[in-house]
Amino acid sequence: MVSVRFQGRLNDFLPPEKRGTELEVTPLGSPAVKDLLESLGPPHPEMGEVRVDGALVEFGHRLAPGSRVEVFPSRGVVEGVPRFVLDVGLGRLSGFLRMLGFDTLWRNDYRDDELARVSSSEARILLTRDIGVLKRGEVRLGYFPRATDPAEQLVEVVRRYGLGARMSPFSRCIACNAPLSPAAPHEVVGRVPEGVAERHTRFQQCPDCRRVFWAGTHQERMQALVDRLRTLEVQEG
Repeated sequence: MVSVRFQGRLNDFLPPEKRGTELEVTPLGSPAVKDLLESLGPPHPEMGEVRVDGALVEFGHRLAPGSRVEVFPSRGVVEGVPRFVLDVGLGRLSGFLRMLGFDTLWRNDYRDDELARVSSSEARILLTRDIGVLKRGEVRLGYFPRATDPAEQLVEVVRRYGLGARMSPFSRCIACNAPLSPAAPHEVVGRVPEGVAERHTRFQQCPDCRRVFWAGTHQERMQALVDRLRTLEVQEG
């Protein structure tokens, strides 16, 4: 028999009646910590410290009968400015993250193995609501957004990774992720609605898809969202 207790938000992956309790498990043989813990629900990228009988262990540690395991949530700390890759169901969230200035990959035809490979090879945080993808062995950085609404998912991710102080709003193309470059009014004539080039003097354009951006009412609404996101505290536990 092995005893397991999950701490904090890891309980989100357990049935309601098992949350916050000590789980008694009878494993076959001497399983690796990762395999046993994932069989109970949580994916390993959401886990941080794992302690067996009080000692810190790695995911490959083999469990002996009678072991007591305590698992803590991973901390949202990454080196440098976080970069992301999102699964096919998170298209709107990808647009929000790009709007905030974060390098965010998304396609509507990503396969599960591609997501895992890109996340691993490029050290990108994998955001997905497919727990099975997060459990792939090569994935090291990942998060399962609990909310289903894109705006609520954005709040979650900003809090999870402390993005409030790392934003560079309106610096990336929300359609294709490329960094934007300045454009003069005469460069955008014929590429923006009639009258826009006369009313505005500052434009940005995407070097890849040639889309043009300017500070209209939509950007004013988005700026209000950005200001609110900057005030969010980092999520702990």
